[in-house]
Amino acid sequence: MRWFLIFWAGPIVFLGGWYWLSYYDINFGFLMLTRQIHDLTFQIYGEALGMPPEAIPPLVARAIAVDSLVVFAILGFRKRKPVMAWWQARQALNSSPSDLASKESLSSAP
Repeated sequence: MRWFLIFWAGPIVFLGGWYWLSYYDINFGFLMLTRQIHDLTFQIYGEALGMPPEAIPPLVARAIAVDSLVVFAILGFRKRKPVMAWWQARQALNSSPSDLASKESLSSAP
């Protein structure tokens, strides 16, 4: 499962880092991090997809969000027994009948 998360998060971090650095033209002397390469990349993808280049980043962000939901759903499904045990223990502590009817919680009004 650890490798699954590494192979999921690695490309997201790499793409996000490249996008952010090239968008703000923080290139450290690397050609791939320049704003010109950033614009050229999205222009090529835009022509290949038949859409304006400025419409691509929101689509990528939406795809990353959906993929992340799928990954977290898989994680939740794999860890469902410990999560359910934790939830049931928490609910048992919060709604114990002895806590509701304790001497301190009863009114002393006549």
